[in-house]
Amino acid sequence: MALVSVIIPVHNAESWLSEAIQSTVNQNFSGNLEISVYNDASSDSSANILNNLKQEFSQKVYNFVISGHNGEARGCGYAKNCAVAQSSGEYLCFLDADDVMLPDRIAEQLSLAVSLKNKHTKIVGSQFHRKPDGSTARFTAWANQLTPVQLVTQVYTSHGPTVIMPTWFMHRSVFDRVGGFNQSTARGFPEDLEFFFKHLDCGGGVARVDADLLMYRYQPAATTFSVHESAIFRLRMDRLVARVLPGWPSFSVWNAGKQGRRFYRALPPDLRRKVAAFCDVDPKKIQLGFYTFEESSQRPKPRIPIVHFSTVKPPLIICAKLDLTGGQLESNLDSLGLTEGVDYYWFS
Repeated sequence: MALVSVIIPVHNAESWLSEAIQSTVNQNFSGNLEISVYNDASSDSSANILNNLKQEFSQKVYNFVISGHNGEARGCGYAKNCAVAQSSGEYLCFLDADDVMLPDRIAEQLSLAVSLKNKHTKIVGSQFHRKPDGSTARFTAWANQLTPVQLVTQVYTSHGPTVIMPTWFMHRSVFDRVGGFNQSTARGFPEDLEFFFKHLDCGGGVARVDADLLMYRYQPAATTFSVHESAIFRLRMDRLVARVLPGWPSFSVWNAGKQGRRFYRALPPDLRRKVAAFCDVDPKKIQLGFYTFEESSQRPKPRIPIVHFSTVKPPLIICAKLDLTGGQLESNLDSLGLTEGVDYYWFS
């Protein structure tokens, strides 16, 4: 049995496969290492490349497993589930076919995973860098700089999981407890975010190696770009509605603009009634005095006060994007002396 299985879903990855597999073989790791690849109906030369790579590298790893199917692609969730099912490792290390592991990735993440008190309940991620340099700079800075607490509290932002999927490393029991990835749709669904939320809801935790262990490629054909924003929004909203908002007698929404109003309108009616106020810094919005929910069937229509942020009472849902105001938003929030995860959550 392998100690670590590297799980690689493949779909039309001929341009990157060799580099991804080579980075796995080149790991500074002395334990039994398995490569498990599932080819999801690639129409390019991925299948031939994989067979050649297996011949080249099969003697350098404990096991090299390749399977797949032709015809219609069934999606990344399906491919990852199949690659896991055919693997034997006690630990699973996920890698996208267009990304590259740095040489110490497996050793570093395994070391952290084994050291954790509850190793059977943790997803271990890592820091990363993007290629080309400077791609998605805000997202990269956000993910790499999150504190251990924020790895759990900032799960409702539009960025997705607080540790990115291509850096995931976990004990097999973590995967089994969640039940694998959603494979009902081939494209357009954020199966990694759904898995992440289910993991947290099962009592799972998150940890991160604070070292750059992955080159995360930015390219237009990436599966990430096929995921619908509306599906991500709905998943985030559903979990917030289920896990946070019911415990608050009332709350306010930071941002009286488009994002805040969209959030308010998406709430179930019983939770809309809990919204005490919108808060903002824009004098024009504050001068209006209130937001009228015109779509409501209530008579009179609900009118939600709009107040200056300095006068708002927590708890708060912050519907504004981080790091877009030169630090002013974050400074304003810090001035209130609130605790993230208790007094407020980001929904941006």
